[in-house]
Amino acid sequence: MPTTDLSLEQIEQLATAVFVSNGCDERNTQALVKTVINAERDGSHSHGLFRVPGYVASLRSGKVNGKASPVVKHKTAAIITVDGDGGFAPLAIERGIPALAEAASTVGVAVMAIERAYHFAALWPETEALAERNLIGLACVCYKPVMTPAGGNKRLLGTNPISFAWPRPGNNPFVYDMATAAMALGDVEIAARDGKQLAPGVGLDASGQATTDPAEVIKGMLLPFGGYKGSAIAIMVELLAAAAINEQFSFEAADTDLDDGGPARGGEFILAISPDLLAGDGWAEHAETFFERLEAIDGVRLPGERRHKNRLSTAPRPVNSELLARVEALIG
Repeated sequence: MPTTDLSLEQIEQLATAVFVSNGCDERNTQALVKTVINAERDGSHSHGLFRVPGYVASLRSGKVNGKASPVVKHKTAAIITVDGDGGFAPLAIERGIPALAEAASTVGVAVMAIERAYHFAALWPETEALAERNLIGLACVCYKPVMTPAGGNKRLLGTNPISFAWPRPGNNPFVYDMATAAMALGDVEIAARDGKQLAPGVGLDASGQATTDPAEVIKGMLLPFGGYKGSAIAIMVELLAAAAINEQFSFEAADTDLDDGGPARGGEFILAISPDLLAGDGWAEHAETFFERLEAIDGVRLPGERRHKNRLSTAPRPVNSELLARVEALIG
């Protein structure tokens, strides 16, 4: 597909113009633009400009509050909630992470629940932000049903991503961010846009038959990665990101959503652990002995390594030209 090279500064200017002209105030615009920029910088194309039309659709429908002011509350010394005020999640995360990090550093372990927010981005920014504060981080969210549990042929689960980050003082943190579906929905949508086929085992069509056609999978359903193992983890995410924090399960999110092309309302579960308090002195050095053994194996690449390498580049980023035209048309 044809692409157009844009500098990160040009991407920032474009995203800013779009969000401001569609009802976002300065604080929400800055948080959203940072989310888009970081995704494009790190090569996560399915979470950068690709998401902008969905953001705008939910602003224009009135579903999402572009002037939201999230409020951080401490229920206990180790339990923090952030009321997203009906806005997109990035500003709620930005305000909540410092409070979560302080609580975990003091108590040893802390949980943060983000409520009444609309999450439409990758999860690695929040767990990496905790790792940069020398904390272990874990985060997960639900979505609308797009995946069947293992052995089934009916949508019930979201792609239900989960991210984990381990701090490595003096090195890039170990960070992974993955859908519990065999493939992230955004990547399936990009494959459909670009006319590519999927690998076997990614999804089923609407009649429950296996297919490698991404357009048919979008109309049908995704499969969990690893069969019953991925399905179990996806179910765990539903319980953590919905039941544990009194937010919507994926099927409930579908029942209440406007289907405007943007995200559904939901919650996010974030856990932070202090290895300083849990393991004591020497935890970082001990962990590095494991990473040394891991990286010494030929062919092994640590999760997140590609993102960290991409962000060092100051070169322009290729943007799908058709997508660029769609985004530019959203200004005003």
